[in-house]
Amino acid sequence: MTLQFNDETFRDDYSFYNSEWAIKRFPFPFHEDSYMYSVNMEQHRGGPEGSVYEKRFDVDEHYVSEMRDRAKVLDDDPLRCQSLPHMTLAGWDLLELIMVSKSEDYPDLFELHRNGDTWRWVNKPLGIDDTFTFLDETTLPYGPMEYITRQSQGDFAVLDQRENNLWMDAGMITTQADWSLDFDIGMNFFEWHAPVPMAHEMGIFKRALKFLLNIQQGAPARRLNWTMTVNPLLDTSPENYHKWGIQKTTLTPENIGAKQHLRVELQTFYRLPRSNGLAFPIRCYLCSFQDLMTMPKWGRRLHRVIRDLPDELATYKGFIDNRPMMLDYLSKFDDGLPTSPGIFPEPETEPPFVP
Repeated sequence: MTLQFNDETFRDDYSFYNSEWAIKRFPFPFHEDSYMYSVNMEQHRGGPEGSVYEKRFDVDEHYVSEMRDRAKVLDDDPLRCQSLPHMTLAGWDLLELIMVSKSEDYPDLFELHRNGDTWRWVNKPLGIDDTFTFLDETTLPYGPMEYITRQSQGDFAVLDQRENNLWMDAGMITTQADWSLDFDIGMNFFEWHAPVPMAHEMGIFKRALKFLLNIQQGAPARRLNWTMTVNPLLDTSPENYHKWGIQKTTLTPENIGAKQHLRVELQTFYRLPRSNGLAFPIRCYLCSFQDLMTMPKWGRRLHRVIRDLPDELATYKGFIDNRPMMLDYLSKFDDGLPTSPGIFPEPETEPPFVP
């Protein structure tokens, strides 16, 4: 299909919206009617045609507006993008990975022309046509990581691997779920995951780190993570909590369907060839409750997951106070029928459930 880019906002008037196509391909994160932490890693070798897993870096109808929002965040707070001095080579690795992937996967939108070290990059949606010398920072308007991630949806942590651990030593983080790059920069894997409840005791992070340390070049991995967001707000950073935290109090039984959003991160992991670093893209997708309810399987399952989630997890994910209102809304879409395994909807085989 030919992409049509939405003209929308993720702040102020919140004009963000999902087309029917975007709803159907939303990465619903629950493969069964309950949820508990797990490593839940799998190989990232593409997915069903048209899904968010098909391409290496998904580009969708929100691309242009998301890049506009990122530029605003960086104008207000340049520290959302940082790279320690030893991470420059990893930044070039990431630039190459994204440019090659996008030019091959979306040739109608992106072009990469390479003549030795002289590269020409064409980004048609953003009107960019730049020629630069690969590995020469002076030929780009920003460092290599910042240059390419200003043109790429989702956040990007770039991890250095040493001492049998991973260290968050670079990143472009403007769409995060309540964590701070400026606070976490230079921390190791266990340090930046310290606030997460229950998972440490279950050994989740030890198993996850062992898996990540062994990711090989050409064999990327992926997983899904999720939380809740009131209003379609990309920038839910602790630096701006005073702006978005108060919005949780604006939910009512009348507006919760439109205002409450499930926020899902498609997290992928790529071994970088020159630096041996690990690229950790974190792509954020948003979908309102009312849009999710158009998929009857998702409506049934989301009610059951939220109903049975341990209080510690509901608190960590930021919706313990609003859970009763969520359940009142979601229960209307749960008719008690069984759900099939897996995350994909079944709109062709089941009629919409009308409460």
